[in-house]
Amino acid sequence: MTDRCPTGFDETLLSGHLDRELTQAENQRTRLHLEDCPECRALLADLTRVRQASRATPFRPPPDDGWDERPRTPASFLARRVGWTLVVAWLAAIAAFALWQLATAPEDVWFKLAVFSVIAGPVLLFLSVLFDRLRALRTDRYRRVLK
Repeated sequence: MTDRCPTGFDETLLSGHLDRELTQAENQRTRLHLEDCPECRALLADLTRVRQASRATPFRPPPDDGWDERPRTPASFLARRVGWTLVVAWLAAIAAFALWQLATAPEDVWFKLAVFSVIAGPVLLFLSVLFDRLRALRTDRYRRVLK
């Protein structure tokens, strides 16, 4: 690659020129600048070579089974289901115990309210996102797409 343009020309316009995404005025300004600036002409030539090389490089998509993260056997499905059930039950038990300890503690009411707010805020936000995702899941046209 070459050094930066000595005239301070916006070199991002060269990429836009190459992709034919510039407005008529920007395109004309870029073409006029390229006539007078060998550094930008060299940069445009480099960008053209990179673009041609990337377009000529073959891309082999990965196999479809490489994307699938679902359990592959009944045993792994059962283990995952039981594992998630145990984790959720454990978290619910810990949360219930913490709330019971907070309710029966002799601390001030404002302290209890502050602690409860710190816990309840993120939980309510999580539940709102969860409910929205579950509602959207029913009408999601792409949920069965594997890739």
